[in-house]
Amino acid sequence: MPWSKHDYPDSMKHLPEEVRNKAIEIANALVEDQKEEGRAIAIGIAQARRYFEDDDHARPEYHITADGEDWVLKRKGGKRAIKRQDTKEDLLDEAKDYVNDHDGILVVYTKDGEVSQKLYD
Repeated sequence: MPWSKHDYPDSMKHLPEEVRNKAIEIANALVEDQKEEGRAIAIGIAQARRYFEDDDHARPEYHITADGEDWVLKRKGGKRAIKRQDTKEDLLDEAKDYVNDHDGILVVYTKDGEVSQKLYD
């Protein structure tokens, strides 16, 4: 069940509005990625608090790009692949968990180098 600014879990009711809105965004993304709701709420709150406690909001950015016939996940500016898969879909499944665990932003590109989506921003 997606949450909104007006309909959210009780555990978020005492959060400052900006933190609550970010927690809702994160939790909804996690539930969409098949995380259990209770776990998604806890992760969403923790990551939202961390996001607003950090003065410059510097979160690591990761990119999924084509590399020949493979697809790779790299940290922005990184030279080495963190993960590599034959298909974009397989890598995306792994990358979402990795990026969430590292409280990052995920940028997904098309085969011809265009940004197709940006997640967890």
